[in-house]
Amino acid sequence: MSHTFLITVVLPCICSLITGGVGIMVGYIYKRLKGLFQAVKANSHDKLFRYGKFYILSNEITMEELQSLEEIYKGYHGVGGNGTGTEIMERCRELPLVQERTKWNPYYTGHIDL
Repeated sequence: MSHTFLITVVLPCICSLITGGVGIMVGYIYKRLKGLFQAVKANSHDKLFRYGKFYILSNEITMEELQSLEEIYKGYHGVGGNGTGTEIMERCRELPLVQERTKWNPYYTGHIDL
């Protein structure tokens, strides 16, 4: 094989294969990460709206519940959550703080009615 053949034919073919492989891998990783972010956003949305609605309807929130909701909100907002989540969070921040919950949420894992 001549030096010219290696440089003009073989090397560009190898570079094309490598570039194509990297492009396929980047596309695959992007697709998977996009799905992961959508799943995290959906889960955070569900928790923020479900718990937030309960706290607003019961008109009370404990410090632990507020801190937990703040963490959920940070994650939700961090992955592009919209303004309705912010509205719920702001309303929950204005709720009266109680030492112990007097009204129970069926989704609340700290209390089980038997």
